[in-house]
Amino acid sequence: MAAATTKLARALQQRRTFVNARVKWVSDYYLDEAVQREKNLKQVISLKDRIVSSPSKSLPLSSLSLLKPLVNLHITAAAFFQKYPSVFTTFQPSPSHPLHVRLTPQALTLHQEEETIHLLPPHRNVTVQRLTKFLMLTGAGSLPLNVVDRFRFDLGLPHDYITSLISDYPDYFEVIEIKDRLTGEMTLALTISSRRSNLPVSEMERREATIDGFRVKKGLRIRYSMNFPKGYELDKRVKNWVEQWQNLPYISPYENAFHLGSYSDQAEKWAVAVLHELLCLLVSKKTETDNVLCLGEYLGFGMRFKKALVHHPGIFYMSHKIRTQTVVLREAYHKVFLLEKHPLMGMRHQYIYLMSKSGRGLKRDSVHGIERSNPKKRVFKACENDKSKCT
Repeated sequence: MAAATTKLARALQQRRTFVNARVKWVSDYYLDEAVQREKNLKQVISLKDRIVSSPSKSLPLSSLSLLKPLVNLHITAAAFFQKYPSVFTTFQPSPSHPLHVRLTPQALTLHQEEETIHLLPPHRNVTVQRLTKFLMLTGAGSLPLNVVDRFRFDLGLPHDYITSLISDYPDYFEVIEIKDRLTGEMTLALTISSRRSNLPVSEMERREATIDGFRVKKGLRIRYSMNFPKGYELDKRVKNWVEQWQNLPYISPYENAFHLGSYSDQAEKWAVAVLHELLCLLVSKKTETDNVLCLGEYLGFGMRFKKALVHHPGIFYMSHKIRTQTVVLREAYHKVFLLEKHPLMGMRHQYIYLMSKSGRGLKRDSVHGIERSNPKKRVFKACENDKSKCT
């Protein structure tokens, strides 16, 4: 009898019952706005970090222009600095020197506050735990540094995390040379020194344990929170499938479940568990879709991550704002507001506010350092003063 039950359970694990129905994508105004308000934030902070890393706290404009592809600028570096005069200012050290860029006093103050957060022991310890769990999602506990770098901003790591963080925790991390599984070339990778039994508890398991008051056992049917924008309705067949899928056993994202049939419903629930845990580890609970798909290749999921994102719009939202595609964990937000308060997100909102002050009334010519008035605003003022001129 026991053998028959085991055989039935294994058969069910290999089943694929997803219906042949289109899961529609509908825009979510609030989550789009949460993504949109961070437009150019990552680029501003990346350039800011490079500037303050210089001994003189400034860099030649010409050298920063070379970083355009690295920091994903869609305009020239000179135009970008001109766009945010409340963050960056240009100057000429001497008549014989080229133009340099430095931070404004307000931006430098924010940077110093941000650095203070990164140096706080409690913050560092939480960051180390987050990074350890991120690496443990791989099973092998290691990832090429170029993949970790993709998530550096989203994980809340300092820009110089190798020297300022990793080197201070030799019992946790090592930088080693490995063979890249995708390119076949030797590359540097970040790996965890040793596993710790208290770390591989997923966010879903932690919540269940908090509710029931005991450590979650394997095989429990843990259901995901699902939220949809107003007026969104799943196809009835898809809705029925999701209900059955929710009742499948939960498999920890830190377990190896590659023995499951790659296209089975159970395997998809495990893939969703990995995606859900990944987003929970990120300070903003979102990241670019390209980052997710790149990580999926290294974890061995291939295109299964993409299918999971498409099949479960109640768990994940795909925003198409700011010239890219971003995966957002729906449950982490109430309208545009992130539910979990994180000190780094508080700092980023201050940067966003400072960026928003740029270009109000006056624009700075980043080439000559001359302030010039905005002709559109002059026309607007003229219209206000004499409406007959605008008819």
